[in-house]
Amino acid sequence: MPSTFKITKRHHKHLNNPFTSSLPSLPFIHGTLFFTSSSLPSDHVYSIGKDFQLRWNSNNGGSFSILHHFQPTKPIWSTIPGRAFVSAAMVDTEVEESRGSFLIKDTDVHLVCNHQTVQNIQVINRFEEFLCLSGQDHNFSSGYSRFQLEKDTQFPVLMVSGWLFSMNTKKKTSICENLDFDPKEPTICAKYWVLFDQKSDDQIGFQVKLGEANFEFHSTPSSSSPSIKRKYKGFSRRVGHFRKLKIGLYWSFFKPRKIVMVGSSSQEETEEIKAKESKELNRVFFTYSSESSERFYGFGEQFSHMNFKGKKVPILVQEQGIGRGDQPITFAANLISYRAGGDWSTTYAPSPFYMTSKMRSLYLEGYEYSIFDLTKPDKVQIQIHGNSVQGRILHGNTPSELIESFTGTIGRPPQLPEWIISGAVVGMQGGTEMVRRVWDQLRQYDVPISAFWLQDWVGQRETIIGSQLWWNWEVDATRYSGWQELLNDLSAKHIKVMTYCNPCLAPTHDKPNKKRNLFEEAKKLDILVKDKNGEPYMVPNTAFDVGMLDLTHPDTASWFKHILQDMVDDGVGGWMADFGEGLPVDCTLYSGEDPISAHNRYPELWAQINRDFVEEWKSSRVGKEKEDPEEALVFFMRAGFRNSPKWSMLFWEGDQMVSWQTNDGIKSSVVGLLSSGISGFAFNHSDIGGYCAVNFPFIKYQRSEELLLRWMELNAFTTVFRTHEGNKPSCNTQFYSNDRTLSHFARFAKVYKAWKFYRIQLVKEASSKGLPVVRHLFLHYPNDEHVHSLTYHQFLIGTEILVVPVLDKGKNSVKAYFPIGETCSWQHIWNRQIFTKQGYEASVDAPIGYPAVFVKYGSSVGETFLENLRELKIL
Repeated sequence: MPSTFKITKRHHKHLNNPFTSSLPSLPFIHGTLFFTSSSLPSDHVYSIGKDFQLRWNSNNGGSFSILHHFQPTKPIWSTIPGRAFVSAAMVDTEVEESRGSFLIKDTDVHLVCNHQTVQNIQVINRFEEFLCLSGQDHNFSSGYSRFQLEKDTQFPVLMVSGWLFSMNTKKKTSICENLDFDPKEPTICAKYWVLFDQKSDDQIGFQVKLGEANFEFHSTPSSSSPSIKRKYKGFSRRVGHFRKLKIGLYWSFFKPRKIVMVGSSSQEETEEIKAKESKELNRVFFTYSSESSERFYGFGEQFSHMNFKGKKVPILVQEQGIGRGDQPITFAANLISYRAGGDWSTTYAPSPFYMTSKMRSLYLEGYEYSIFDLTKPDKVQIQIHGNSVQGRILHGNTPSELIESFTGTIGRPPQLPEWIISGAVVGMQGGTEMVRRVWDQLRQYDVPISAFWLQDWVGQRETIIGSQLWWNWEVDATRYSGWQELLNDLSAKHIKVMTYCNPCLAPTHDKPNKKRNLFEEAKKLDILVKDKNGEPYMVPNTAFDVGMLDLTHPDTASWFKHILQDMVDDGVGGWMADFGEGLPVDCTLYSGEDPISAHNRYPELWAQINRDFVEEWKSSRVGKEKEDPEEALVFFMRAGFRNSPKWSMLFWEGDQMVSWQTNDGIKSSVVGLLSSGISGFAFNHSDIGGYCAVNFPFIKYQRSEELLLRWMELNAFTTVFRTHEGNKPSCNTQFYSNDRTLSHFARFAKVYKAWKFYRIQLVKEASSKGLPVVRHLFLHYPNDEHVHSLTYHQFLIGTEILVVPVLDKGKNSVKAYFPIGETCSWQHIWNRQIFTKQGYEASVDAPIGYPAVFVKYGSSVGETFLENLRELKIL
């Protein structure tokens, strides 16, 4: 019974269905839990390590709960009485791919083992006992990796095992020692094991492993397996109703696969990958209880929602899309390029992590595609694409404790050097003379500047969609003549220069002034991702194709670090490390690993190369006479996954539309900040004014002056204050467009500078505890019901500053909500009005130049901020 994995590439399809389907995935899988009453106690508490307990209760069909010894009556995780908490399936998959966007669909569902038995709860007290146990279990040891346990594991650990099976749900009976099935109905089953072990004082690990699907059972009355001997027949009839669903996930990607081309054209290419005949299940479903009023936060950088209760959340790195559901742009983008519009769930930086309003938290380890199904009021189901699951359940009393626990495991960013958070990072294009001209203007307006970020340092070329960069990471000496002199002059005024690169290389045969052809160098070194024929995989990117660096190759990192070294030797202080989200799922990697799993890991590998270079460069300067902490390098990224905070120094949110809209405009940039902050991405920001302008005949999105001014006000209260001209600079109002834009830019660069002292504190706190600079009110007011309804409406800077931005065209007032919590009053920074009432929403004037910003009345942070504003002549 071979499973298939079909890949359909639609990079060059020009006219498409603009009405995209919702997330295609299996429906919520329901199953019954059975247990052998003679071998299991009716109610028992088992220790897991020294701090956790697992309670088994046989009432109402049987259930498990995990508790921490600090709160022995409050479960941090529970199964649903009488319902299966582990299920499995075998499913065929199709992936539709187009320019970094991926749609994963199921085609046929071969079988679903949705019912579960609990036959044994094994307490393991020593590592040697665990090894002995796994060696004695033939099913466990035959072809499957053993559970991951370290010798310093905190014992005891707990193993729950039994069988997963399908059967005629109309005729299921109770289970005692044996299973009793209707002999006319075929039954398929598989062994499963769930291991719980303590990882730290506040984390418990779980691992789920599956055996092969069995279509013929052999057992004896004394066996713990089902006491039936039934040869499989009528399989197609048994699961035919599942096949008709035509719903989508993709199958497990752990075995080598044969690739067979089944069809191609200039419009669309399709590949079908068939597995060997296998009984290996390729879906695991992990199901447990929730509460109808429970809110779910996190899941990485999300742009449309804060609370995900009632939704299915896919965890897949990909392009975020153009519009993401906002109309009419999403319709137009999808029509012109397949699924280019994206939807509410598409994001560059997802994470399989959440925390809830009930202080429950869980995350998955590994990199397999997963879907968190939160559509049921009383339960959660995680669908994992593979035959095993590994993750952790967290204990904490507050959101801050949960973030600190989570980031303590996955990693936290280093402290940013002060130069990057001292003034504006000025995004420019146009060449040396343009930069010098704008620099002169900024000096006239007394703008505090940290750096010039010169995206087009590599040169530009004209394509069918307009001006685009040459992806060949060296300075274009024609566009930036006098490059070294420019860097020296800026450095003399303590202004850094930042540049741009990504892990892709474009052929540069037609570039007239190149010194090196990096694509050809990488090709010769054999460090590019390969296609099925062993040739460099040319990945479509807008108007040209590029080769991607194979980050699993041992020579790639050192080669690319030499490119970064040449850049830094010129005097560059930082760079945008762009892309990382588009690894093709049918490529061949040096490591031999499956590209599906590698897809979510690729942005972490990309971040690691950049971070390793930064740390190696820092180490090489230790002991030198001119050593200066302000010389530290900085890079910023948009693509990421769960562990990216460990490797990345700084994030930005990608390519928002130059619009006021909710899913992909200025409002989405606030949601992205807040959701990513909950997920461990402590340092994040957006392009001031947005990035993506559209100039279609009947659909136009161009950055207005009002939008630019309001985005300046918003980003003056984020970690980094950075401009971007956008993809179509001539269509957009720029900060240098006129006296009003320049004056406003200077004003809010100074506002940004005025709270630098507090930003430094928050950066240190983020590096030590993982708490974000920009925070949703939920982090500090989790018991305030109204706070849970807030998305982009307002946010906190640390704990001491409350910002209520204007995010709608033509509005000059906002509704500010003052939360219920600690006893404090909030003071308006412009008119000094004090708001003392808690749980109160007030209408506050917010004309352009005077956004609604409040500080805690009487706090040292608030007083210092106000004093700095006075010194900078803002107040």
